[in-house]
Amino acid sequence: MKRVCGLLLSLAPVLAWAQRETPDAGVQVVRCESDGALERCPMDVSRGVQLVRQVSEAPCIRETSWGVDDGGIWVSRGCDAEFSAVAASSTNGRKVRRVVRCESKGRVVNCPVLLRGAPVRLLRQQSLLPCREGHTWGYGRNEIWVSRGCQGQFEVGAEDGSGFVDIPRQVTCESKSEMRRECGVTIERRATLVKQLSNAPCEEGRSWGWSRNGIWVDKGCRAEFSAD
Repeated sequence: MKRVCGLLLSLAPVLAWAQRETPDAGVQVVRCESDGALERCPMDVSRGVQLVRQVSEAPCIRETSWGVDDGGIWVSRGCDAEFSAVAASSTNGRKVRRVVRCESKGRVVNCPVLLRGAPVRLLRQQSLLPCREGHTWGYGRNEIWVSRGCQGQFEVGAEDGSGFVDIPRQVTCESKSEMRRECGVTIERRATLVKQLSNAPCEEGRSWGWSRNGIWVDKGCRAEFSAD
C-alpha cells in the first residue's frame, strides 16, 4: 500500500470551528496513511491538530500510532486518518468542540481516541438506525464504540473536567410518511423547538418530544430543535 498524503479543503460556509462539527472553509485537512511503517505528512501544526476521521481498521491513537512533530503529522502501525489543523479563529480564548465520527454498518466498531478521563456525548446521529448510549454506542478508556448500524458524531469533553463546549446544538428531525422517527443526540437539560418546517403541526407531547437519548417526531412533524 502506498503512502497517502492528500490536501483537502472544506467547501462549507465559513463559521467558527467552535460552533461547527467540521473544519472551516479553507482550513487545512490532510489524510495521512501508514502501511505499517512510520510515515510523515507535512502540514501546519503551529496551532494544534485534531483527528477528524479514522479511515483504517487499525487504531489511530495519539502518541501511539499518530502524533505531531515540527514538520507535520506522523502515522505508524497501519493508522490511516484525516487530520485537521486548528483554525486561528478557534484559538481566541474560546473552547474548540472536539468531534469524532464513528460508524457501524451492523457489527461493533471501535474508534480509538485518547480520552484521558474526558466524557463523551452524542452530538448528532447520522444513521436512520438509533444511537442509544449503553445499547448501540458507548465509550471506554481510549475508544468510542458503536454497533447495530449506529452512525454518529461524538463530542469529547474537556480533560480537566470543565465539561463540553456550552453552545446549543441544532438538530433537524423529520417524521416521514407520518411515521415516528428518533433523532439521537445527548440531551442534558432540555430540548426546544426552534423552527417548524412542516405543514403538519409540531406539538410537544403529541408530535414531538425528547428524552436524554434524543428527540422524537411523529405525525409528519419536521422541525429544527435546539439541544442543551
